[in-house]
Amino acid sequence: MNGKDILYKQPVGTASPFVFDEAVAQVFPDMVKRSVPGYSNVIAGTGLIAAEYAQADSNIYDLGCSVGASTFAVLQHLRIDDFHVVAVDNSSHMIELCRQNISESSNADKVEYICDNIQNIKINNASVVILNYTLQFIPPDERVNLLTNIYDGMNANAVLVLSEKLAFDTDAERQRQTALHEAFKRSQGYSELEISQKRAALEDVLVPESLSTHVSRLNKIGFRDTQLWFRSINFASIMAWK
Repeated sequence: MNGKDILYKQPVGTASPFVFDEAVAQVFPDMVKRSVPGYSNVIAGTGLIAAEYAQADSNIYDLGCSVGASTFAVLQHLRIDDFHVVAVDNSSHMIELCRQNISESSNADKVEYICDNIQNIKINNASVVILNYTLQFIPPDERVNLLTNIYDGMNANAVLVLSEKLAFDTDAERQRQTALHEAFKRSQGYSELEISQKRAALEDVLVPESLSTHVSRLNKIGFRDTQLWFRSINFASIMAWK
């Protein structure tokens, strides 16, 4: 499962749109750590945030759980006994690897696994909701409905953790941040060919938005407060409270 990401190492001609298939699932831990600046910090921080805000007898949702890194961090840090984690992903390959990874945790029996589109999940009695690098793959015109469904199912004082790649308001800032991001990926061992082919595969699949867009939308939905708690180059994580 901990394979090295070489999916774009050889020329592929016209890159097919990126999908979370079995090949991606098998190398996902390596791929995301080498592609997303600050990823490990966000995962560890997600566990700490969950421990701070999780309420007894409530649900914790990991929406777009992939292979279970955020869920595993939550289980490591929670200080309460009565909780239920719902791990959701629309990739059966991701869910199966998530189940395998979480089976090593002493709290594995508290996790429910659902293979479905997160937009089909009814959120209820939630004290923590995690959207780590997931919203960016939802069509932009469907994001308000998803976040509203999350908000409506959250308890008072519950927290949403939203981590995303950022877009920028000016071409100059976008170019600087893109250059830094690509330098980061080169420092992780990716070649120019890999960077170029991955970028082409993700075009129109991963659609980032600016930090101000995220904050404004959360405020309009009803979240009483938002806070940027982590940023590394063009990736950021927000906490939002109901």
